[in-house]
Amino acid sequence: MTITVPARVTTTRHRSAFVLLGGVQTTLIFTLAALAVPLPLIGHEFDLERADLILLSASYGLTFAGLLLFGGRLADRYGGRQALTAGLVLFATASAAAPLATGIGALLAARLAQGAGAALIAPAAMAVLRAVFPSPTAYGRAMATWGGLSVLGATAGNLLSGVISALLSWRWTFAVPLLVAVAALALTPRLLPDTAPSRDRTLDLPGALLATGGITLACYGLVLTDARPWSSAGVLLPLLGGTALLAAFLYAERRARDPLLPPGFLLDRRRAHALTATALSACGTAMTFVVLSLHLQQARDWSPMETSAAFVPFAAALIASGRAAGPLIGRYGARAVTATGLGTGAAGLTLLALTGLDARTPYLYGLLPGLVLLPAGAAASFAGTAVLATEGVPQRQTGLAGGVLNTAMEVGPTVVFAVLLTLGGDAWSLAATGAALAVVALLCHRTK
Repeated sequence: MTITVPARVTTTRHRSAFVLLGGVQTTLIFTLAALAVPLPLIGHEFDLERADLILLSASYGLTFAGLLLFGGRLADRYGGRQALTAGLVLFATASAAAPLATGIGALLAARLAQGAGAALIAPAAMAVLRAVFPSPTAYGRAMATWGGLSVLGATAGNLLSGVISALLSWRWTFAVPLLVAVAALALTPRLLPDTAPSRDRTLDLPGALLATGGITLACYGLVLTDARPWSSAGVLLPLLGGTALLAAFLYAERRARDPLLPPGFLLDRRRAHALTATALSACGTAMTFVVLSLHLQQARDWSPMETSAAFVPFAAALIASGRAAGPLIGRYGARAVTATGLGTGAAGLTLLALTGLDARTPYLYGLLPGLVLLPAGAAASFAGTAVLATEGVPQRQTGLAGGVLNTAMEVGPTVVFAVLLTLGGDAWSLAATGAALAVVALLCHRTK
């Protein structure tokens, strides 16, 4: 995993701090994607049913997404470095326990704990990043690079997990998050500045419980649509329960003295468009990994190693676009780069939908063009949306901004993926996501 340092970051300390924080952020998403390819191997070893595999696949993301807003509040309340350290301890402990699991129960508990640690780490890392780059200009440049780290982590997770599982065992995939977390704990006191806590802020525990319960239940219900019909009690009950809790959360936040999510925070048009673009871009990349991994292994009878190799151009385009995004944002602005990235990603998804899912189409001109255009556009859009979503946010709300941005990145794919795959087939879903990206590109381009 290559972490690109923002342009014009001159001091060694700043470079080291950014590499440390960027490596941690990339690892969080690497861990999210790490079990995608070896999941069938785990199912065979533990003799799991399809429902067990679905729950195991979603477990990390459920606690990650559900606790992000509260994690952001904790980072703002107690200080980013303190929250980061606590999250890393939990994340490292869970990563050490996961490969020792002898059954689904222990592995599931470890994945849930990993997600909880990640929900504290992600917004805390953004709060510390703000302390590393206190100047708005420098922070904007840093965020332009930061935006592409998540999709880089997802790509690395899909590529490396297949290789590690084929050469060693799926259990060794947990060595990456464990080593990164331990290294980050050792380096944090030396490289990262202390961050002032906001002691005057309350934790808004009622809001945290409602938001966490609502997001987790709703996402759990959506995940189950892969195996059960929407009308089944197993899907409807968590969906309705989650929706009710989220409605109660919005009502409670309007009356709270110090709300977890201030109602006006999402009303800024640029921020709303940026979060929508983040959710759709994350959905497009996640859907591509899932759909193409299944297509290549089932329809084309490729091995996990060959499937991972097919995404190497995806990773190369992603890194190249990520390196170029920062300077382009400095020259043309975040809004223009975001709109261009969304349009490019939409073109890549459309090509994959039209030609990539035909088993008779050669890889070179059936899959490769889409596998280059999509990541190039996604990296640019993630970079631009990270800048737009955090622009103008006061320092005391940096953790909140990080929680909201990461929530859009985690919840968005779950919602859109479940709905689209229910309404149509794989090709239709890719095309529909591409069309949605194109629409949001126009909205971002017109936003003042």
